[in-house]
Amino acid sequence: MLSRPRLGAAAVAAGLLWAAAVPPATADGPGSGVVCPPRDLDCDITAQDPGKPDAGKPGGGSGKPPFKGGLPTCAIDGQEVPCSTPEMGVFNSADSCYWKQTDGPPGGLPPGFDTGAPPGWKPGDGDGALYLVTCRPSGDGDVRGGIRWSATGPAGGIDVQALAQQAVERLRLEGPDIGIVPRPDGKGLVGMPVWMWNKPGPTRTGPATASASAGSVTVTATATARTVVWSMGDGATVTCTGPGTPYTPDRGKEKSPTCGHMCERTSARAPGGRYPVTATTTWDVMWSGAGQTGTITTTRQSQTSLAIGELQVLNVP
Repeated sequence: MLSRPRLGAAAVAAGLLWAAAVPPATADGPGSGVVCPPRDLDCDITAQDPGKPDAGKPGGGSGKPPFKGGLPTCAIDGQEVPCSTPEMGVFNSADSCYWKQTDGPPGGLPPGFDTGAPPGWKPGDGDGALYLVTCRPSGDGDVRGGIRWSATGPAGGIDVQALAQQAVERLRLEGPDIGIVPRPDGKGLVGMPVWMWNKPGPTRTGPATASASAGSVTVTATATARTVVWSMGDGATVTCTGPGTPYTPDRGKEKSPTCGHMCERTSARAPGGRYPVTATTTWDVMWSGAGQTGTITTTRQSQTSLAIGELQVLNVP
């Protein structure tokens, strides 16, 4: 193990971390006894690929994967670090280290150097690979590194973002449990208030929590409903930031204080004589696990319909 205080950018780019080819202090698993401060390095390291671009693909109206939302971030002890760098490779969420595949230093590894590879293994065998591993600092802040053999690579081959999507699916999120007045089995009138609400529940309004695991990595996702957008079928769209207020008979002809609408024409010319109503919940899902965090935005829908008539005035002699 060789330590250096504060490697500069030129030193990192020039591959001076090859000094790590000296046997580390311990060899009990990837990254053991191998330390390097990715957040304290005195060098200009930029996150060229802070997460997978697929994590930002927009989702369809059903809200099923692919999801739309923010790209993930990586963190050590709550402080954000790049998810990858050209010099150090990919952040391995399983051990909070950076891994970069290598064939070893120029001239090969020193005789007797133990990488943890199976007996007789050599680069190019196709079963596993060597990685230059750099991790967070030890107490003295010196830069240290090491070379490790791994059959699967960073994070044991575990895709943390895929686990996040699995956790989202396990949330069993649903569209609104629609409450609406006038009721679908009744009939409203032009110019009279329409009340809409989403009946509360973990899968309808949140918060809902679920986890997904692979090996030693667990990702936990927590979802909360941000808005419900009501497409009223008459051309109007109403955005409600809360679940809405349930209607009670004592409200009479009042307007909803939180989520309401008023139809200005009858539904007589709509298909079946009814306005189709679609309520779409936008969910914000915060996930975290193995040193990474992220936000996924997804939607769920529910449908109902409204019959709106016109008040008839009778002329009585």
